[in-house]
Amino acid sequence: MLKKLYFCRNKFKNNDKMRNQRYVMVLLSLWGILLPAHAQREHFKYDFYGFVRGEVYANSRQNTEAVDGLFYLLPNDRLPDASGNDLNATPSSSFYSFTSRLGMNIKGPDIGKARSSAKIETDFGGHTGITFVLRVRQAWTKLDWDGGSSVLLGQTWHPFFGEVAPQVLNLSTGAPFQPFNRSPMLQYTYSRKGWMFKAAALYQLVYLSTGPFGKTEDYQKNGLLPELCAGVDYGRDGWLAGAGVEMLSLKPRLQSTLGGNTYRVDERLTTFSYEAHAQYRNRLLFLAGKTMLISNMNHAALIGGYGVSAIDPLTGEQQYTPFRHSTSWVNLVYGNRWQGGLFGGYTKNLGTGKLLTSEDKIYGLGMNLDQLLTVSAQGSYNLPHWKVGVEYQAATGWYGAFDLADGTVWNTHAVTNHRIVALFMYFF
Repeated sequence: MLKKLYFCRNKFKNNDKMRNQRYVMVLLSLWGILLPAHAQREHFKYDFYGFVRGEVYANSRQNTEAVDGLFYLLPNDRLPDASGNDLNATPSSSFYSFTSRLGMNIKGPDIGKARSSAKIETDFGGHTGITFVLRVRQAWTKLDWDGGSSVLLGQTWHPFFGEVAPQVLNLSTGAPFQPFNRSPMLQYTYSRKGWMFKAAALYQLVYLSTGPFGKTEDYQKNGLLPELCAGVDYGRDGWLAGAGVEMLSLKPRLQSTLGGNTYRVDERLTTFSYEAHAQYRNRLLFLAGKTMLISNMNHAALIGGYGVSAIDPLTGEQQYTPFRHSTSWVNLVYGNRWQGGLFGGYTKNLGTGKLLTSEDKIYGLGMNLDQLLTVSAQGSYNLPHWKVGVEYQAATGWYGAFDLADGTVWNTHAVTNHRIVALFMYFF
């Protein structure tokens, strides 16, 4: 019996010893893993930022919008029922806070002679159709060299969003007059003595072109070429001015079906857009404006698109022509703690300059609009970490019928939406 007890005692002792040894080995392993990581993190600096944002809105009629109505674009045309009543003349209202944001700026160790940095930014504005989900707004890394050169890789704002954008309360930030798009890109920037030159190659991911199969990135993927942008800015003494150019090349279709037969087709649409902008800012005053000549930039939440101009009778292969739109906005904001502002935006359909085959082969945003005019007034109270404000907006669209000879819209009638937004923001 004593031998048995002695054996059990030694067994428990040995087990404790083995457990202790294992604990030591695990701790040493973790130390071996964490020590280099800790040493590496010593060369990084992390700056967290973000805000809680809540807003309630009300519209006098149905509209073209996104993000469950928070991202407002334009009023919908009349839609008469059997009695002639306008089905779209129905007001709407709601309250949301899922556009609250969290981001992190990162400064890392030098890579050769380049300073490294990165950004990752997210909110809950993505959605699956049944619920809102966390999404990537921005995710990029950048290298900066002495002398003014830098290279950015990742997802960030479209170059046409640019250094000049409206200061308004609505989430759409001036769209559909101001480009709104964040895309994966490779961007080169050179800055020197107030001048800044940018060149970028972009690919579509979330903000997509429209075509025969709805919104999809396949038009650009099959076209092989990235969207190309270049621009220049000059800033001094509170002033900033610049201009840019954009090229987009799409393949709307890879095959056609005609007479029961399927044919491989080689279709392509290449368009160019141009913009110019200016801004003045001091402690109390912000005054800015932008004007653009746009072709098929509906992937940037701008009115526009393209249509079919010819069809091969043997294979069904189609040729395309873009609509041209003139788009401009101006924004004035004054004040610091108490702040007031005015915004005005205008878009005009300039047509295609070419014959269109039919109305059912026209693709884009707001294509049966001749003109769109939006004006708004805002007021807000601002503290270092707090903002409350109200904005009233009136948007009038002139809808009509297509002239297939040149893509213009005629015999128009006006439709107006009145929108009120009230918001609060807590910054951290």
